[in-house]
Amino acid sequence: MRVLFVCLGNICRSPTAEGMFRRHLAEAGLSARVEVDSCGIGPWHVGKAPDSRAQLAAAERGLDLSTQRARQLEAADFARFDYLLAMDQDNLGELRARRPADCGAHIGLFLDFAGLLGRAVPDPYYGGDQGFEEVLDLVEAASLGLVEAVRRRLEADS
Repeated sequence: MRVLFVCLGNICRSPTAEGMFRRHLAEAGLSARVEVDSCGIGPWHVGKAPDSRAQLAAAERGLDLSTQRARQLEAADFARFDYLLAMDQDNLGELRARRPADCGAHIGLFLDFAGLLGRAVPDPYYGGDQGFEEVLDLVEAASLGLVEAVRRRLEADS
């Protein structure tokens, strides 16, 4: 099973989602069965570490994002991943526009897994520190829901 989190530049929301989801996979004993990555729609931050404010907010909750590096969405990601989860409607639109006709992956909004259908993870980049806290709260709720969805899918495939 493979999960990809997608935002605009891959330095705030999607790396935070990746880190939080990894934590909850580990707690559920599923880390060995699920590959996790994140990427951005655009190329602006390729190779860079997550935003320092995202790293600080995550560290205060025991998450280390420091080893992650931004990368851009690639055409091969549509074949490689089972889930491509966008942080907002714009990112979702880009995923749908780039989706190959033969792609069988689930493409949707990440917050749908928190029961927040159609809602976006707000981009905290241009705001204050509270925005990064809100992102953590939202991605934690969605991560818990996604772990359960992945667990059910893995059990069904067994």
